[in-house]
Amino acid sequence: MDEASKPLVDLAYRPRMRDLRRLTGGELQLPKVAPEVQVSASLRISRPEQFIGRKGYEQSFLGDFNVEFPKPRTEKQHDVTPVAGDKTGRLDYEHFSIVMSGSRRIAMFTAVNIEGARSVSVPRNDDKWSLDGRIPVEAQLGEELYLGNRLDRGHLVRREDPNWGSAAKTANADTFHFTNCAPQMDVVNQRTWLGLENYILQNARAWKDRCSVFTGPVLAKHDLKYREAQIPAAFWKVVAFLNDDGKPSATAYLVEQDDELWGLKAAFGKYKTYQRSIRSIEDMSGISMGTLSDYDAFSNEEAAMGGLTLSAELIALSDVRV
Repeated sequence: MDEASKPLVDLAYRPRMRDLRRLTGGELQLPKVAPEVQVSASLRISRPEQFIGRKGYEQSFLGDFNVEFPKPRTEKQHDVTPVAGDKTGRLDYEHFSIVMSGSRRIAMFTAVNIEGARSVSVPRNDDKWSLDGRIPVEAQLGEELYLGNRLDRGHLVRREDPNWGSAAKTANADTFHFTNCAPQMDVVNQRTWLGLENYILQNARAWKDRCSVFTGPVLAKHDLKYREAQIPAAFWKVVAFLNDDGKPSATAYLVEQDDELWGLKAAFGKYKTYQRSIRSIEDMSGISMGTLSDYDAFSNEEAAMGGLTLSAELIALSDVRV
């Protein structure tokens, strides 16, 4: 971003609930989407040299609104899968980065920069999911988890999100790594999560603006055990962006799939999506979002009300407040 195009950012702005506006939109879901392409269980491993030159997530992407790369805290610090001896565990791809959980063999969190004005539509062809050769094969959940059940290979960094600029095709291919994949029940992946992600990307395009998005599973000790893995019962998403008037803002969301997971054993249930505070996401994930909670009205309202926890269920896009 050149100096002339940088927005004027009021970093002293601290939003409260009264400052938020409801968005307009329809139901929190997408039209029918194509099912994931099935691939064989034979191993596909990307070579480490393939990723030379990847810079990954950029924390200065929003100009003066510096959005730090998330940091695991407390016991999560000891659960990071190291990369080439680097204990921060950062795996850099085109326009996004990932940190893996050693105990769960899936991403602890992902971080992506989205530039709507330069978004490129990359056709979805014969998608091939690969393991990342920069970390051990046994440190990643692979294709065997997803065969013969209703689990989707849920993109944590959505396929379209990093697909902008001259490297869009590279970014698209990078998203098809099992490091960027988490088991999600089909109804959650194809309706709830995709609806929210589609809304975020469409608005980034409409504003010709940039945003940074962080996503991860809630890795709880009591998560359902299935095929030598544990399936997360919830996923979180944090979005940082600049409002139309140049004010820094951040919002957080939680999608629960606990009821759906019993579909692996018994009945089908109802999913739920919530707008939550960034502080609550930090607490349940064990991931620090730096100063982002300062720009989140839900977090500021909770602090002003003496620690009260706020949660707003999202039935339609018009329920989202920014």
